[in-house]
Amino acid sequence: MSSSLRQKKVASLVRQELSHILLDFFQGEDAGPVSITQVNMTNDLKTAHVFLSFFKNQKRDHLLKELDRRKGYLRKLIATKIDLKYNPLLIFSIDPLLSIDEKLDNIFANINSEKNELNRTYENDE
Repeated sequence: MSSSLRQKKVASLVRQELSHILLDFFQGEDAGPVSITQVNMTNDLKTAHVFLSFFKNQKRDHLLKELDRRKGYLRKLIATKIDLKYNPLLIFSIDPLLSIDEKLDNIFANINSEKNELNRTYENDE
């Protein structure tokens, strides 16, 4: 599904403003950096799907719930910054591509670990 130019512009504006808001939102919490990896707008521009990446993975579920709980407040803040016909509904999700990258990193780390173990075993047998 390709996005129209208007969808891309609105997504960019929402991403920019929401990034600034999240900097203030998480300041002082033990959350670590939170970044918006992508924002996708629906065709009618009434919904923004916001994909996030969390530095501290162990707290990401808690932080995602907190964002969902406060999304009405976040929408109001966005509305004060961006002049749009419709203030988009915010849907927060963890970026699935980052979890795939994390899984691949773990697989490669395991392969390297096994390779090193085999090398040590081979060297000890000589």
